Amino acid sequence: MTPPPPYLAIAASIRRRILSGELSAGDRVPSTRAITREWGVAMATASKALAALRQEGLVRPEPGVGTVVAAPASARPATGLTRERIVRAALELADAEGLSALTMRRVATSLNTSTMALYRHVPGKGELVRLMTDAACGEVPLGPVPADWRTGLEQGARWLRGVYTRHRWMAQAMASFTRPIASPNAMAYLEWVLGALRDTPLTPFEKLHTHLAIFAYIQGLALADDLEEQARQDTGMSDGEWMDQNEPRFDAISAGGAYPLLDALSTGADFEVDLESLFEFGLRRTLDGVAAMIDETSG
Repeated sequence: MTPPPPYLAIAASIRRRILSGELSAGDRVPSTRAITREWGVAMATASKALAALRQEGLVRPEPGVGTVVAAPASARPATGLTRERIVRAALELADAEGLSALTMRRVATSLNTSTMALYRHVPGKGELVRLMTDAACGEVPLGPVPADWRTGLEQGARWLRGVYTRHRWMAQAMASFTRPIASPNAMAYLEWVLGALRDTPLTPFEKLHTHLAIFAYIQGLALADDLEEQARQDTGMSDGEWMDQNEPRFDAISAGGAYPLLDALSTGADFEVDLESLFEFGLRRTLDGVAAMIDETSG
């Protein structure tokens, strides 16, 4: 039996990788140069192999990228793909599994389309996260700025805490203070906070740093929220169950009497430390500090 021409054998090898799932819709297939190196054939033979796969509808050329795996006809969305649909799907994925699970391929899979189709609307993951952040900050309106600065800062802090509670991944997305995300809705929040401080005697420097201090406090709690949730998922235990399991270890450490103040704090006391009570306590104390600064400035 006469063996098939080399280009058909090469096409068959790439076809198997596509049909087995090793190469998914939107993935690049070996280029003509890669084929010549891997199979030791001429450039013309490599071109024929890719042409055969194109005729079968398994691959397609993608401008600026190369030849990629084509999405099956059954996997192409019935309705048009839009930036809004992509952002919504990405939000749902990040909310469910965290920012580390977010990839363009995962979003494409959830939308039943190819990865390359997403790039026509969003240039990459970085821009996608920016759009997600802006959408998350735009979900709940802040409302009018209260006349009293303290009421305003408290309302703004609770609003931001709500954003982070609904979208825990935001703690990572907005973690940088020196490289903030260019989000119109996040900038609107800053404008709102500055409006709450407008009639105070604070300098522009003090107003901005008051905002950043409150933001950093809520950001830190949000990161703790994210770590706590990850710990629950990793261990499969609630906070109470984890404490019950580790309490004997803490008791053994304290048994030598090296921590009398810590022991006195918990002896006979019936309290639990949770992030919500910490948020309330820290927010009040932070605003007390701002009030003291305003009073000093007024004097």
